[in-house]
Amino acid sequence: MRLRQAVSRDPLIRHSYADIIPITSPIRADRQGAKRHYGVHPYFTRRPYNVVRKYVLHYSRERDVVLDPFGGSGVTAIEAFLENRVGIQNDINPLANFIAESIAGLEHGTVPEYKESLDFVQAHSQEPLRKVQTASEPRLAALQRRVKLPPDIPLPSNSDVASFHQLFSPRQLASLAILKNAIDEIPSKPGRTAMLLAWSASLAKLNKTFLSAEGRAESRGGSSIFSIYRYKVARKPIELSPWDTFEERARNVIAAKSEVDKHIEIKRKTGGWFGRFDCRARDVEELADEWSGSVDYIFTDPPYGGHISYLDLSTLWNSWLGIMPSSQARKSELIVGGELDLPENLYIIRLGEAIRACLHGRLPSTSSG
Repeated sequence: MRLRQAVSRDPLIRHSYADIIPITSPIRADRQGAKRHYGVHPYFTRRPYNVVRKYVLHYSRERDVVLDPFGGSGVTAIEAFLENRVGIQNDINPLANFIAESIAGLEHGTVPEYKESLDFVQAHSQEPLRKVQTASEPRLAALQRRVKLPPDIPLPSNSDVASFHQLFSPRQLASLAILKNAIDEIPSKPGRTAMLLAWSASLAKLNKTFLSAEGRAESRGGSSIFSIYRYKVARKPIELSPWDTFEERARNVIAAKSEVDKHIEIKRKTGGWFGRFDCRARDVEELADEWSGSVDYIFTDPPYGGHISYLDLSTLWNSWLGIMPSSQARKSELIVGGELDLPENLYIIRLGEAIRACLHGRLPSTSSG
């Protein structure tokens, strides 16, 4: 969905939608061309960054406010932000906002700082990780009691296992906790944020839903969460090296940091850097009720009805990160079905209301200067 509020360079003069020149040529999707999106953190149905960027550049100007009310992993807001717009991310899924904010946050700190943070994690986790990998069952149970784990909450009824901890082997639980504890101690805030993003991304492979791709290296594959959209446990779960898995993601994050730095430096040299990123976690209609400034462009891709239960499927991450959604957020999720068995007629009504809110609402005043 691409909605444009047509505004001339004189903010008091409004044009009709007929004055907007459409994009008429196809845009070939480049799903792997941006390190800031590809390989940093998995998410559901991420849009090709170059397609989104083309629309943002075509339908908005620098310093304009660009909103994605169903922001997902933040492609729209991040691309707007990097193109000197005010990128507004909104999603009720805490995982979505965590990913988007962390990627936009790569603006801060330096590459050496990130590399030092990775070295810090290695220095503070390698020996404990080695002990976990070689521990006997009684010793492993003792080690597990000493680390901080998320609560063992129930999983959706269509899951292969009943509770959260059962998604992991005892070694995986202990190893993930050790890595996260080391990350929490990183002195640099930007480095700590970047390494937490990498750690969160590694969760997709360090659990029993990881399905190794047949005929390829053992580490190649993905979680059933992103393929069949439920917690399906592999018949023969593979336990990858926690450190190697995390380090690979961390180096992807560092590469994304370098890419973001180069993009911002080009802006600085060719007219100035003034991009901004803002993040909200509101129901679209509630968000519209508090708007007091204007939105120049909306680019969004609403949830897919009954196809993906985003909040249910994000429990694996949200629980570990301590950012579980509220019960009200779960009730207001714009899907069909899910653990709350939300009805289709409600989805249709609320989707229409959300679109009307986008057309008639106004964003909170935000200065891009």
